[in-house]
Amino acid sequence: MAQRPTWFKYLTAISVVLILTLIAYFGLRAFDRSNLVMLYLLVVTGVAYRYGRGSAIIASILSVAAFDFFFVPPHLTFAVSDLQYVLTFVIMLTVGLMISTLTAQVRDQAEQAEQREQRTAALYAMTRELASTRGVANLLKVAAHHISAVFNSQTVILLPMKDHELQARVGQDEDFIKNEHEMATAHWVFEHGQMAGHKTSHDATSRATYLPLIATRGTVGVLAVALADSERLENPEQLHLLETFANQTSVAIERAYLAEEAQAISVQIETERLRNSLLSSVSHDLRTPLASITGAASSLLDHQLDPTTHRELVETIADEADWLNRLLSNLLEMTRIEAGAITVHKEWHVLEEIIGSALQRLSRHTHQRQIHVAVDPMLPLVPLDNLLIEQVLINVIENALKYTPPASPITIKAIAADHTVTVSVIDCGKGLSNETLLHLFDKFYRGKQSGKRGVGLGLAICRGIVLAHGGRIWAKNRDDGNGAIFAFSLPIEGNPPHIENEE
Repeated sequence: MAQRPTWFKYLTAISVVLILTLIAYFGLRAFDRSNLVMLYLLVVTGVAYRYGRGSAIIASILSVAAFDFFFVPPHLTFAVSDLQYVLTFVIMLTVGLMISTLTAQVRDQAEQAEQREQRTAALYAMTRELASTRGVANLLKVAAHHISAVFNSQTVILLPMKDHELQARVGQDEDFIKNEHEMATAHWVFEHGQMAGHKTSHDATSRATYLPLIATRGTVGVLAVALADSERLENPEQLHLLETFANQTSVAIERAYLAEEAQAISVQIETERLRNSLLSSVSHDLRTPLASITGAASSLLDHQLDPTTHRELVETIADEADWLNRLLSNLLEMTRIEAGAITVHKEWHVLEEIIGSALQRLSRHTHQRQIHVAVDPMLPLVPLDNLLIEQVLINVIENALKYTPPASPITIKAIAADHTVTVSVIDCGKGLSNETLLHLFDKFYRGKQSGKRGVGLGLAICRGIVLAHGGRIWAKNRDDGNGAIFAFSLPIEGNPPHIENEE
């Protein structure tokens, strides 16, 4: 609320006393003089509470004069026939002055309490919103919005760039910040960490007031405010409030920087961990097949071998080279999945044919196994990427071959229900522990099986491919406890093309 001018307050105090005097003189003459004194004191109290101590003093003096002139004999003169009224005047004036002083103090205290409450509410509102905001850009917008609203000002927040030059990040469209002199003041504030600009001892000709945003690691920026009421900062409490807003902004900016640094460090640590894990796994798993290939090749070159031994060595080289090829393929496939570069080209396919193709590619590893394929004869065509789903089947079946007894059978089932096709690979191994079930599809997870080669990417790749198809993949133990079930489901969306029989 706008402050009343001083002359208006004094004029109002005089008017109120005159109005009361006229009413009392013409309408309340039957009142006892002590009651009139109380009415004058009541007016003094009201004036003191409404307009302050100065107006109340004028009202007190005028009340005593009016009471003497109009109500104390002889009337209409300031002469006093009874000296006891002199004591009444002194007491009346003293009480009036005391009441005016105390009432004015209460009024000032109430105004200060209200101002403190407003400051606290404004700070709380900004602090609460800053606490729930992420990102430096968003924090700056929140801080500038609150400062502008509280101080009725144009607000600009400047932060240093990589070349240490200040740049306006919020409020860059404000006219005053485009001035070279204003920018020079902002740079001085940033370099010296002191307030400058309008209503300060340094560069007071500036249009705006500039405050350094100081955090624990030094000055992180500059706050510039151009107030509509430039005299407002002459009030120490208002200046202190603005400094408090600047401090809260500094803390929020530093917190955002620390959060970004912590996130970057976390990503770097995770990347380093994954890199070390990958290098450790790959270096170990590459060494074994390379040693086998080198040994077999050396034997072929340096010795005259019988046909059987010669063939075994050649098969060893072929097997190990094939394993290396699949290892590198898995690494590249995992890289594509994580980079989001995997593209699914869905077409309508007969799922049984894809299962047969996967088994054909694994024929060198399955010739001593009983593989049972049970596909629902009513299974419809399924929209999928045949190469990718074939890779899923190969990885899942190969996993079953690796971790189950050599003579144990493996069953592959495929059924359709509720516009979904589900493929299950059922083995007769030892089953899966609870820990393994939790991490089975994580990258580089290899379980606690000993003597098994691999970097733990096969099932992670399966998950990535199935999810890219809009499906899901899972594993569980068989109900009878004699093995595990690996299954994945794919949605059947749309209608397959109608194929007419040729006559």
